[in-house]
Amino acid sequence: MLSPVNVSIESLNLMTLVPMLIPIVGALLIIVIDLFKSGQDKSLYVMLSLLVLGVDFVALMESAGIFKQNGTVMGVFDVMLIDGLAILSQFIIVGASLLFIPLALTHKRFHEFSYPEFFALFLFMIAGFQFMVATDNLILIFVGLETASLALYTLIAMHNRDKSFEAAVKYFTMGALAAGFYSFGSMVFYALTGSVEINQIATILSANNYADIGFVLVGVVFLLASLGFKLSMVPFHTWTPDVYEGSSAALAGYMSIVPKIAGFVVAMRLFEFLIHSGVVWLEVILYMGVVMTMTMANIWALVQTDVKRMLAYSSISHAGFVMAAILIGTTQSNSALFLYWILFSFTNLGSFSMLWISRQKNLPAHQQSDHSYDKFAGMVKTSPMAASIMGLFMLSLAGIPPFALFWGKIYMISSAVTGGYTVLALIMALNSAIAGYYYLKLIVYMFMKDPVVQNNGHVYVANATLPLKTIIGVAAMGTIFAFLAVNQLLELVTVFVYNSGY
Repeated sequence: MLSPVNVSIESLNLMTLVPMLIPIVGALLIIVIDLFKSGQDKSLYVMLSLLVLGVDFVALMESAGIFKQNGTVMGVFDVMLIDGLAILSQFIIVGASLLFIPLALTHKRFHEFSYPEFFALFLFMIAGFQFMVATDNLILIFVGLETASLALYTLIAMHNRDKSFEAAVKYFTMGALAAGFYSFGSMVFYALTGSVEINQIATILSANNYADIGFVLVGVVFLLASLGFKLSMVPFHTWTPDVYEGSSAALAGYMSIVPKIAGFVVAMRLFEFLIHSGVVWLEVILYMGVVMTMTMANIWALVQTDVKRMLAYSSISHAGFVMAAILIGTTQSNSALFLYWILFSFTNLGSFSMLWISRQKNLPAHQQSDHSYDKFAGMVKTSPMAASIMGLFMLSLAGIPPFALFWGKIYMISSAVTGGYTVLALIMALNSAIAGYYYLKLIVYMFMKDPVVQNNGHVYVANATLPLKTIIGVAAMGTIFAFLAVNQLLELVTVFVYNSGY
């Protein structure tokens, strides 16, 4: 008869769970409030969500302090992992969420924000992403991934337009396929090593000198395909433009940032040990994926007639650009990844939020899409401030100095050169130049064309409520003045990444 094992509370190190439990408790609280007193104004749920996210941010700062003192911390039977990657990515997840939630106060006609379920699902989604990045256990990564994805499918459908339902179904279908690929790839690695912990898998495969290289290849291909769906890597990107088009503009911007940083962290943990082990074919596969994603997405963005779809393809290209860091696999490149994505968060969420100000509930018969370039024609005459801010975001996305993303691109390209990937650095620079064309195309429409007159004789006039102006203003300030904090931010990021062993 086996003797019982005594487990002390201290040994579980439950502090590692606190940042994930906070949004879960917040979501349950919103559901309970609605259960006992329904019909509350949405401002109550917005304030509650902001409060929960603020407490979560403080808990992450506490975790960062523990990490600085003790290094990598394990908890809950060594399933939870608090290291620099987990902390940095959770800061981005919670920070972007704090920027997104106030947008719920923008317009009464966007009915999804009037449902308390929207905010509860949003907080559950954040908890799922936090679980994804704060573990190296393949099972818990899967649980976090599916928790976040199931909530996100529903949030998209709640926008309640024909394209929204189509987007949710497409995302659900592709997500289910990605989940199947992930499960199969994880099963292969478990069969090879008897473990579902990435560090253990790396140790066992290295000790066996990668004897079962054929099975390792099969497992990696399935896991890469699964993460390729989540990161919108070519050729797994096909759902992205349609899903972004069917989502509300602000949610599309949020989707271009938060799910991807979670995917990047998982990919970093999964693939970098294989790249460092000298598995050449994995490097070749990743190289092809990175180059194809950057280049093909840029080419597709060039021919778009809808600004929202252009930004969707632009986001795919930026994801490919950042995936180069995982291919390079140095501390400098991994630090550049986090720096790039922090700067990208301000710029891209601001860009999509700008689409919000000209959104229409019902499209006129002559208009094929909600955000055609013609709608932005002559905006400098009808809404000069809106045109200036949108132009600012486009210049930043194009990598024009001194705006935010210029510094991210410079550090990423320099990490490629330092890591010995000179050809890749040239391809990255060339893609940045190509991307400049379709960003400048929108600027040309806004500043050099006359406004398009509608059938009713009016022109489009951008209008925004105070919460929307505030969020766009914060994003614009972050985009303009990023250069003042780039060095300090890079030093901070590098410390966290280096102390995590990446």
